[in-house]
Amino acid sequence: MKKHYILFLLGCLGFTACKKLDQQPQSTATKDAVFGTENGLKLYTNSFYGMDFLPKNSTSQDAMSDYLAVKSVPDFVRDGAFGANNSSGWSWRDLRNINYFIQNCNNPAVSADIRRNYLGIARYFRAYFYMDKVKRFGDVPWINKPLDIDDPALTAGRDSRALVMDSVLADLNYACANIQTTNDASRTTVTKWVAYAFKSRVCLFEGTFRKYHTDLNLTSTASRWLNEAVSASDQIMKNGGFSINTAGGAGVSYRQVFTSNTPVANEVLQAAVADVNLGVLNEANWWWTSGTYGAKASFIRTFINTYLKLDGTPFTNDPSYRTMLFKDEVKNRDLRLKQTIRSGNYKRVSNGQQVAAPPVFSYTFTGYQPIKWTLDDTYYDAGALNTNAVPLFRYAEVLLNYAEAKAELGTLTDAEWATTIGVLRSRAGITGGLSSKPTVADPYLVANYFPGITDPTILEVRRERGIELSLEGLRFADLLRWKRGPLMEQEWNGFYVPSLNTPLDLNEDGILDVAFYQNSRPSPTVLGVTYVDVSPRVSSAINSQLLKNGTSGELTWMNEIPRKWNDRNYYYPVPLADLQRNPNLKQNPGW
Repeated sequence: MKKHYILFLLGCLGFTACKKLDQQPQSTATKDAVFGTENGLKLYTNSFYGMDFLPKNSTSQDAMSDYLAVKSVPDFVRDGAFGANNSSGWSWRDLRNINYFIQNCNNPAVSADIRRNYLGIARYFRAYFYMDKVKRFGDVPWINKPLDIDDPALTAGRDSRALVMDSVLADLNYACANIQTTNDASRTTVTKWVAYAFKSRVCLFEGTFRKYHTDLNLTSTASRWLNEAVSASDQIMKNGGFSINTAGGAGVSYRQVFTSNTPVANEVLQAAVADVNLGVLNEANWWWTSGTYGAKASFIRTFINTYLKLDGTPFTNDPSYRTMLFKDEVKNRDLRLKQTIRSGNYKRVSNGQQVAAPPVFSYTFTGYQPIKWTLDDTYYDAGALNTNAVPLFRYAEVLLNYAEAKAELGTLTDAEWATTIGVLRSRAGITGGLSSKPTVADPYLVANYFPGITDPTILEVRRERGIELSLEGLRFADLLRWKRGPLMEQEWNGFYVPSLNTPLDLNEDGILDVAFYQNSRPSPTVLGVTYVDVSPRVSSAINSQLLKNGTSGELTWMNEIPRKWNDRNYYYPVPLADLQRNPNLKQNPGW
């Protein structure tokens, strides 16, 4: 994607340099040269792909979520640690650039169909911009034109969520109706199907947000948005020609989608593609393997427990699951588990040789170390070197959006379950429960995740969404719309440790990998074993790495630092500097 906006910057730099709402765009090219030719419109809209509000590295977007333990508790969920003085995101520069294009894309020298195509692309990006703002702040000002320095809108208050989101939907409907491209072999640009996919994401978010956030007094409109999510997904399912990748079999086909250098075209609608020649690479390996760089993020056991067994039954139905060793709990499970974390016979390549690669405790705090985005060659670990394409929209999400919207409406049929959830679970090697909806609510999901939900179909769709879309940057938004922010307070737990001073073989290759001790490291030590101190205090300081029962039990990490979710956390505070410039914005409640 970066290829496109780099070319634009070289050819028409001034139009992208709108640093403030009150600045006029400057250019060395004439206005007619840009808006009077199709190539000018294409170059201008290509600049949108580099805008600040778009995700830059979705391989690390879930760092703040309920299912990952990281090296420090986010300030956002620490009482008193976050406020308007350290908030961010109230930037409108990119919107002015988009609105300038929309206002001026009216030159009759370009045919109306072509202009509508590029207007559709611009309105797609405006919808994306506004969805990002609404998710973050709730009510925001709706601005649909480039503002002059004396425009009263610069000091106006915020518009209602209903007005803004209706405007977002209008933009998306226009984009879906007018973007002409239905296939981009590179999978790097916005096509008609990408617009429909984003519409399905937006409408599912808004429909469920309105349903569960009853304080908005918009509950009666939730079904309209859910139906829009269904129809947008349905357009892709019936006409887009996409399918779930199954190449190579159930043991590899899921992870292929995230480690392939070329987007897996049958499943990926849009991706951020690396280019070695341009130096456009991502940092997935560095972020997910380094003991010093990144968040050192690993899954917590509470979430890992949600992966089904291969027969389609809950893993937590087994009464021994609480004390099951890591080497055993990863067996006979949904095959996405072994394609998401280091487990079993997972191997990496070092200097051209395959080597065993169990979880590494210089990185992981829980034992559940992700591999979903990492390339297996250790060469890529030492910096931003990754060449794998990063999917931004994929068909699996479309199926999940459809299934969840229908489940929330109470209209999902067995046949629709089979063609959505059933298809995803079949790809994961699961054999049971593929053709009909569940009839019994899983008590583990109710107790640990969704105590207010009794509908087994909604529960299972949410389970599936969490697993299928893990680490893809959507989890925090899911918690917001489900009104399940309190899940951010969960303890960070890891795999079960039966006793101290007993080395464990995590991948059953006959080589001992890790042992846990208190106070003094065992002597003699076993060659190759990583020893982890789980003493309550180390050198008179509180130790964040403990065992739940003192000398045995689940690993725990940083649970001495309380997390606190308040209703105010469903929105970020407006940054203090922006409030001071325009007091009419008013602060979000509780901040």
